[in-house]
Amino acid sequence: MTPRAPSAPAVARHGWVQALVAVLASLIAMGVVAALGLWAAGAADLPDGAFPRVVAATVVTAVGGTVKLSGDAGALAGADAGLTVIPLSVTLVGALVLAAGFLSPLRHRAVAGAPELAGWAGRVAVLWLLALLGLAFGARHTFTLSLGDSTISDIGGLFGVSPKVGFTTDVPLTVLFGLLWLAGVLVLALLVSRGAPLPGRLLRFQESVRPAAYAMVALLLAYVALGVVVGLVVAVTRGHRAETLAVILLGLPNLAWLALTLGLGVTWNGRVQGPFGLPMPHVLDEVLRTKDVSALNLSTLSEHDGRVWWLLVVDVVLLLAAAFVLAARSPARMRAWQHALHMAVALALTVLMICLVGRISAHFGLSVLGIGDLGGGLAGKVLLEPQVWSALGLALLWGLVTGFLGALLARPVRRRGPAEKRWDG
Repeated sequence: MTPRAPSAPAVARHGWVQALVAVLASLIAMGVVAALGLWAAGAADLPDGAFPRVVAATVVTAVGGTVKLSGDAGALAGADAGLTVIPLSVTLVGALVLAAGFLSPLRHRAVAGAPELAGWAGRVAVLWLLALLGLAFGARHTFTLSLGDSTISDIGGLFGVSPKVGFTTDVPLTVLFGLLWLAGVLVLALLVSRGAPLPGRLLRFQESVRPAAYAMVALLLAYVALGVVVGLVVAVTRGHRAETLAVILLGLPNLAWLALTLGLGVTWNGRVQGPFGLPMPHVLDEVLRTKDVSALNLSTLSEHDGRVWWLLVVDVVLLLAAAFVLAARSPARMRAWQHALHMAVALALTVLMICLVGRISAHFGLSVLGIGDLGGGLAGKVLLEPQVWSALGLALLWGLVTGFLGALLARPVRRRGPAEKRWDG
């Protein structure tokens, strides 16, 4: 008998079926989270069957798409509306599910060729593009608003004014930003996962990039997990269960990652006007509900609630933990100053991401015969924007300090490098 030739290692399949499963699982997860969050927020009662369209619009904005608002109140009235906010709870769920589906066929592989990875990512991208187009054309609707009991309602009834609000998607921008979002998720998934293969030419970067990427993702998820715990405690002890559930399912990372930057000393500029406001906690609304744009930071928040200084303590603990993880997953030959530099760059990029996705801008106004919001019921504005350059500077400083200290703490558990293995042998 001739000896059997050793069989080549099996290559995991990653064809169109697997790509379809990954894309559909991500979209279903985002749709479910968005629907539950909007239901808890009371959107299920929107008139004219708008709820499914609002869910689709929420998913569109969650992946970077653009939704335009429009107002129409007839010939004798004017309405104006605008909304820029990303429901990061929906975004996070979709990214985690999509990343898991993308990485699943690639696990337990040491190296993968660039053509193989490009082909697999291309299949996912094609199906994702088709899904984006379907969402973009489905996320459009117009419904009538009730004016309630107010002076402007009486004027509106006299002149037959019935304000309508509509929303539609900017299809080209939705496709562009949706594909960029997909690319970011897939690249970050490859960087974070130890078991994911990389092309041979990129292997030399994994020792410096992968530990930092993993540490930052762990840091962001830790803040979200802590936010869930705080939100559930608030719901149980203070009531408002539906509103708290809506915040958790729609915008918890918006608040949790805002807290991360505030603990670093970052200042955000914002203003709240009218009946609209920030959902939680109430101290944010108190600081920002002023005549002019206000500064939101630890100092201004502490004037209303001294407990906000705990954000600084939480930042110290979690950033040191992230720096420890970064150093523990890095080769032992790396020096402390290298870990500090990696931590600083990674934290600065993370804070930049938070500054870009955490902005909020929303306004709505109605006027009849040039008289605006007489009853105080409908006009409102919410604005929240970061001071980006100071935020990046603070992130670099925090990263250098915590990265150096984390490297010192991780010395007993550092992975041994090739040189140390040779000496031990």
